[in-house]
Amino acid sequence: MITAVLFDMDGVVIDSRTVIESVWARVLARRTGRDLSRRDIDEHVHGRVGSHTVAALFPDHPTAHAEIWAEADELEQSATYDLIPGVHALLRALAAARVTTGLVTGSAAGKTRAATRALDIRFATVITREDVRNAKPHPEPYERACANLGVRPEDVLVFEDSHSGVQAARAAGARCVGIGDDPALLEAGALATITDFTHLTVRTDSAGTHLESHDFGLTLSPGCPQA
Repeated sequence: MITAVLFDMDGVVIDSRTVIESVWARVLARRTGRDLSRRDIDEHVHGRVGSHTVAALFPDHPTAHAEIWAEADELEQSATYDLIPGVHALLRALAAARVTTGLVTGSAAGKTRAATRALDIRFATVITREDVRNAKPHPEPYERACANLGVRPEDVLVFEDSHSGVQAARAAGARCVGIGDDPALLEAGALATITDFTHLTVRTDSAGTHLESHDFGLTLSPGCPQA
């Protein structure tokens, strides 16, 4: 039985994939004249903390890594993001059913606050890159969230859109559903993939509260009301 639902942010709560790719493509082209490749994006951008991305994309500029990361951060924080379809309705339904939710992201706290302000939903815990020593795919971000909530990882469902994010959730011991149609999400251990949250429903009956889609169904155990 699931006692908490945790969400990654970029590509799961906010539709930021295009913005993030554009930011790193712009910075890379300006600094090196090189184009951002599909391999760069898949291996070093999505689901990776900025320090990893900078080190991978700018190996010949070690003394400028902090400056490059700050430049990319500023561009990301000033961007406008749309919500992933269906996520706001799902979060409201989970809150109404008293299911505990949390946000676990590799983004900075400032960007996280700005990007989620439109949700009008308060997560029971929020983990950003400043809160951990080890970024995804290390399990620490999800382990920290579970510890904050006082729940066992095996009783947690995670929504992730990146290979490294799924790896982090599974390494922590949580179940994970992938957002998107990348086969790598299933290969990394996701139990199913969905395009977005449009067709997810939260249903309550005498047997409990259930989270259902065409591809999977799980029983949720009500937790503490959101603070």
